[in-house]
Amino acid sequence: MTAFTRSEIEAGRKLFAAEWDFAAAAGTLERLPAMRGIEVAFAGRSNVGKSSLINALTGRKALARTSHTPGRTQELITFAADSVLRLVDMPGYGYAEAPKAKVEAWTGLIHAYLSGRANLARVYVLIDARHGLKEADEAVLKTLDVAAVSYQVVLTKADQVKAAELEARMAATAAALARRPAAFPEILATSSRDGSGMAELRAAIARVVKERS
Repeated sequence: MTAFTRSEIEAGRKLFAAEWDFAAAAGTLERLPAMRGIEVAFAGRSNVGKSSLINALTGRKALARTSHTPGRTQELITFAADSVLRLVDMPGYGYAEAPKAKVEAWTGLIHAYLSGRANLARVYVLIDARHGLKEADEAVLKTLDVAAVSYQVVLTKADQVKAAELEARMAATAAALARRPAAFPEILATSSRDGSGMAELRAAIARVVKERS
């Protein structure tokens, strides 16, 4: 896991100690808020735990809507606080049971956003630690590589995997990303349930904000 200094951990804590609130929901690029400040987005397969992770990051139990039903988030949801940073919760991808036209619309929105948002500083691609990278992740990673948008993989639900298996999953994921030009080389492992890895993820985001400010 990436090493952070005490000052970076504290910077991350302060950044997310702010009062985070819902800012906007957009089903099309045209309805997105004006580009200002710095955006970081969270992408991942349906039911990977994006909303739970955002809630854990911000310390708000119900900021992002969580659901046991895959495909619940159907728009780009923006959250803001009193800072330059905005968080974007993206529709989950790879959910085959939704109507085909709806899946195509979500997928198109995801790729259009990833390719054309100038103030998008980093995308955190969430991967279920129990399963690792799947075929559905490949198209999003390719879009990010082509668009030259920096991204970092975050393993979710790490508490549900034994330590040795988690270490092996992180190594395999890092190896799979090694030849991808826009991929940040180090993997973060998190659990929204027990809070592990959250301080490091906050610090990673604070580092991105510092670099872009």
